[in-house]
Amino acid sequence: MKKAEKRKIKITGTGFYAPDKVLTNFDLEKMVDTTDEWIISRTGIRERRVGSEDQATSDLAVEAAHITLKNAGLKVKDIDLIIVATSTPDTIFPSTACWVQSKLGADHIPAFDISAGCTGFIYGMILAEGLILSGINKRILLIGSEFLTKVTNWKDRNTCVLFGDAAGAVVLEESRDDSGMLSSYWKADGKLGDLLSLPGGGTRIPATAQMIAQDLHYLQMKGNEVFKHAVKRMGEAAIATLKKAGLEKEDIDYLIPHQANIRIIDATGRRLKLPPEKVYINIHKYGNVSVATIPIALHELNESGKLNDGTIIVMDAFGAGFTWAALTYRW
Repeated sequence: MKKAEKRKIKITGTGFYAPDKVLTNFDLEKMVDTTDEWIISRTGIRERRVGSEDQATSDLAVEAAHITLKNAGLKVKDIDLIIVATSTPDTIFPSTACWVQSKLGADHIPAFDISAGCTGFIYGMILAEGLILSGINKRILLIGSEFLTKVTNWKDRNTCVLFGDAAGAVVLEESRDDSGMLSSYWKADGKLGDLLSLPGGGTRIPATAQMIAQDLHYLQMKGNEVFKHAVKRMGEAAIATLKKAGLEKEDIDYLIPHQANIRIIDATGRRLKLPPEKVYINIHKYGNVSVATIPIALHELNESGKLNDGTIIVMDAFGAGFTWAALTYRW
C-alpha cells in the first residue's frame, strides 16, 4: 500500500515592493567616513532602497500585498488572515498587520504581527502551516516588511551602510499536489539578544529625551559576534531541515539565504558545498531588508522562470533574538 503523501502548504502567489529612491555607496561616501570599495568588500552591497518620509512599514506592505494578490489571481476578499513579519512596526500597537488590513479593506479578518528579527518570514511560514493544515484558515497573506532606514544611525558607518527598505509577500494555502513546504526547523537563543537590538522605545528603556540623546532609538549591533553566530546557525538550520525532508545537500536546486552580508551568504553556501549558481544573491541591489529578503528573492526567482515543477528550495535565515530557521520547499 502506497504511503499517504504528507499534507503541505504551498505558495500560490509572490510579489514585492521596493521604494523608488536608491541610495548608492557613492552617496554614503558623502555622508560618513566610508568608501564604495570598503562597503562592497565587507558586505557585497552596492545600493539600497529608501522609503519616503511620509511612508511607513504598512505602506510598503500594502504595495507588496496588492502585487502578490494580483499575481495569485485573487482579490482581498479571498484572504482570511494577514500576518506581517517586521522589526520596524508602524506603531507598538496597533499591530502593523491591522494597519495593513485597514488599508487593504480586508474587513474583520484576523491580523497580527510576528517579531522574530530577520527570521520572521520563515517563522511566519511555519505558523501558517499549522493554521492552514488545522483548518483554522484557508488562505493566508504573509508579508515581510521593513523600514530599517528610519531606525538606522546615519552617523554610524558600521551599520548605516547595511540596511534598506522593502516588503515581500506570499499567498499560502493547502497544496493539492506534490508541491509545497516539505519540512522546517526553527530555534532561538534570547541570551544573545544584546548583540543585535533596538534598545529604546519599549518598556525597558521608554522614550525620553535622554534615551534619544544616547541614540538608543537606533539599532545597535556587534557585527563580528553576529557574524560568527549567523554562519554557524544558518548552516545548522539548512542541514537540519534537509534531514527532516529526507533530502541531501545535492538535492538543493536553490538556496535562498537571508541577505545580510555576502560573507555570511558565501560561508553558508560553502557549508552546504553548493556551487555559486545555486545560491541566490540580490544583496547588491537592496542591502539588508531583514524579513523582506527571502520573499523578494523568491519572487525574483519565480519571475525569472527558474522555478520549475519539482525544484527544491531551501530558505534559510538568522536574525535578532537570536532567532534562526530554515525550510525546505518543493516548487
